[in-house]
Formats: sequence, C-alpha cells, structure tokens
Amino acid sequence: MTEVPAEKDKKYQTGKENRNVNGDPGAFSAVLKRLCRDRYACIALVITLLYLAAAVFAEGYKLYCDAKKTEPVYMVQDHANRYAPPSWKHPMGTDYLGRDVFLRGLFAIKTAVKVGVIASILSAFAGVILGLYAGYYGGRTDDAVVWIYSTFASMPSLLFILAFALLATKGFLWGPLEKAFQYCAVLLRTEVGMLAVYLGIGLTGWVSLCRVVRAETLRLRDMPYVQASRVLGQKDRRIIFKHILPNLIHLVIIYFTMRFAYAVMTEVIVSYLGLGAQFEPSWGIMISDGQDKLWRGIYWETAGATLFMFILVLSLNVLGDALRDALDPKMKI
Repeated sequence: MTEVPAEKDKKYQTGKENRNVNGDPGAFSAVLKRLCRDRYACIALVITLLYLAAAVFAEGYKLYCDAKKTEPVYMVQDHANRYAPPSWKHPMGTDYLGRDVFLRGLFAIKTAVKVGVIASILSAFAGVILGLYAGYYGGRTDDAVVWIYSTFASMPSLLFILAFALLATKGFLWGPLEKAFQYCAVLLRTEVGMLAVYLGIGLTGWVSLCRVVRAETLRLRDMPYVQASRVLGQKDRRIIFKHILPNLIHLVIIYFTMRFAYAVMTEVIVSYLGLGAQFEPSWGIMISDGQDKLWRGIYWETAGATLFMFILVLSLNVLGDALRDALDPKMKI
C-alpha cells in the first residue's frame, strides 16, 4: 500500500530527529562545524580548554609537590617584596606575604574548575534522573518530584550553601557524617569546606534542569518511536535511557556550561566569606585579602583574581549561548 505523502514526510522527519541526536556519526562534526563559524564561540572554547588544561597541570603539580614534600611555587613567601607592584618579575605584583599574585591566580584555576565540574555533575545527574522519571511515569512519581523541586526552589541557595559549609568547617556535623566528609575530601584531594561547597551547589542547582527535562520528557514519551518501542516490549528503563535521554542531551550540555559558571562564582563568594578554601589558592581568598588595601592603591591582588574569574565566566557564558544555537534541533545544520 502506498503511503500518504504527508504521513511519509512525518515518519521521515520523526526518524530523522531520532537518528540525528541518537547516534548519527555526522551529527557531532556538523555541530562542531557550526560552532566554529562563530568567531567568539571559537575564542571562548579555546580559553575554556586552556583553563581546563591549567587546572589539570595544577592538580598534577600539587601531587608532585606532595610526593616530594616540597613547597609549591605559589606558596613561596618573600617578605622583602611585600605588596610589590606589577613588574616583569611579578606581572601582577605580590601580596601581603610577598607571594606572586599571578601564580596564585593561575593555580587558583584548579579550585575553580574542580568545584565547577563536580558541582555541575551532581546537579546535572540529579536534574536529569528526576526529570526523566517524573516526565515519563507521571502520576504520583511526577507529583513527588514536583513537590521536591518546589521545596528546593523555595530555599535561598546561597544561604543554604553557606550554612552547609559552616556546619562542615566548624565541626557541627554528626560524628559518622563528619568522618564520611573527611574521607571523601581526602579521596577528592580537597578540603572539607570545599566538599561542602560542592555538595551545596549540587543539591541546590538541579531544579531548573529538572523542570526542563521533565517538560521535554512529557513531549517525547508520546512520540511515535517511543510508542513503537513500548509495542515491541522494551523495558521502561531502556526506553528512557536509549530513546528519550539522547534526544534531550543537548539541553544537559547547555545547562552544564551555564551551571559551571554559576558554581565558579559561588565558590568565589563562599571563599571570600571564609567558608570555602582555606589552604589552597582561591580567587575569593585573594579578593578578600586584597580589599583592605585598596584605599592605599594596592589593587593588583583584587584586580588579578577578578580578571581571572571574569575571563573564565565570560567564556563559559559565550560558549553556552553558542552551544544552545548549535545544538538546537529546530535549527538547520
């Protein structure tokens, strides 16, 4: 029997949508080509990759220093050159202990990138899983998830993170939980306060993604290829992760870049208030240390940390906008 042209076109478009997002080998190259057409997106991508490379190098260098039991170069003090202005030897000057501001800002990238990656992964994982199950099953599952994210959405995120970090750093946690925190901090090579920041951002940052994933899943679960999978007897878990998730993964990628920038700025605020990083370089600590000397014209520590943060956050925002356009399935590639 000959198919009606309209139905044939609809069937082709549906299959094409599923195939492009769900495993077409040319989809990635096409998206990358489209992303590279934007000059600013390319610059943002290069800068982001340089920051990631610097974070990996800093983590490796810290491992090396710990193994050799030597003092990292960014911790070397020179009291004879306290508050030295920018020069060829110290491009961004020195701080109150004579430490090089440029090196401290450079190695603080490790702190920023680590909190951005871990917190964004936690947020994305919670938002995707809850959103998928709420949208696919509906009913009581959907009601429960909506109630949970409505409760979290009503919390002041920054105050929750600060309170969580305060409990972890001041020893107010329950005994076994405190030991678990210390174990996880050692495993992730971070401080207990920073681990609380990771978890705080992760626990408060999944709500917006969950809403988007839930709404998209509600739409995708009624698509013909999903209904066909049910008729063929495929299990719900396979349908969710094989057919629905790949068709909304572009939303997760866009969200990840945006959440990464938010996590970096939040870590700077928490460390600025003294509840984040304590022994590792952080842009928040640098801004806090340098603010009291601004009235004396000693601006370089605060300015240097702010510049490092500004470049990373701006690059992530530009890259996120470009990815949104490049990954939008409604736009032609």
